[in-house]
Amino acid sequence: MSRNINGAVFDMDGLMLDTEKLLVRFWREAAAEYGYNMTNENVYEIRSLSRKYSIPLLKGIFGEEFPFSEVRKRRIVLMNDYIDRYGFEVKKGLYELLDYLKNNSYRIAVATATDRERAESYLKKIDVYKYFDAVICGDMVVKGKPEPDIYLTASGELGLPPAECAAFEDSPNGIKSAYAAGCKVIMIPDLTQPDDDIKPLLSGVYESLDKAVEFFERT
Repeated sequence: MSRNINGAVFDMDGLMLDTEKLLVRFWREAAAEYGYNMTNENVYEIRSLSRKYSIPLLKGIFGEEFPFSEVRKRRIVLMNDYIDRYGFEVKKGLYELLDYLKNNSYRIAVATATDRERAESYLKKIDVYKYFDAVICGDMVVKGKPEPDIYLTASGELGLPPAECAAFEDSPNGIKSAYAAGCKVIMIPDLTQPDDDIKPLLSGVYESLDKAVEFFERT
């Protein structure tokens, strides 16, 4: 039986892993160490955003002297230390959705802004790396999110046109990237709900990943 959707592409942080709250915490802690009062909303704006855009955005908020690279490096150290000590939680319904997709012969990929070394480590830590036919990371594309490159690369690795891929995202920048590539975008809200700018880009919104099985069953 033919179907309209034959692939699924997953963001990672905040979508599969409950790590966005850690990103917020440790961006703020790292910035504070350098004397900057970064808010939750400041961090929300740079979720999944490539350095090309996040650097001028934060410098526009805090001034041209804002030491982006130093703060980011410190954030990574703080967050990695925390994860090494305490681990992280898996988002509700991940295993159920991945099992459904595999059992129904969908092609599956990851499209994450995280670098390949850390992405593969995280995916193996929660025992889901085996599900994916391709893992595309931020350091594997020239233009990161919200540009469409990472989703175009992922769908190409799956051997599918973007229009036959459902893209799972939790952040506005990731949603814009997937939509620009031509994917059908599914939002699983994490730290923020879809606003009026994002809603028109979405093919579905579900409270958890397992609920998204309904999308595939009707397509």
